[in-house]
Amino acid sequence: MKLVIAIIQDRDTETAIEALTKRKFPVTRIATSGGFVRQGNTTLLVGVDESQVKQVSDVLREACHRRRMFMPMASGITDTAYGLHNQIEVEIGGATIFVFDVERFEQF
Repeated sequence: MKLVIAIIQDRDTETAIEALTKRKFPVTRIATSGGFVRQGNTTLLVGVDESQVKQVSDVLREACHRRRMFMPMASGITDTAYGLHNQIEVEIGGATIFVFDVERFEQF
């Protein structure tokens, strides 16, 4: 058995969970935050057989999209008078996936 841990952007959470449950993959959702842009993320825990890891990965690849957004170049500058010329474009989103071996699994 494998445990797939996927860190995704909040915007993709409902689409990803719906796609996983539609394919009968059990999923647990944990609200998380962090990363470069300090926006909300969701961490999904999916326990599956080893043969299903690629299917889970494919579902997440389809459901979780990369996006571009603008961020201030210097931290602490919040004045809108600076406009977009003092901002940089960054790419966010997608999914970061970790796959772990599960030594033991019990369900009560």
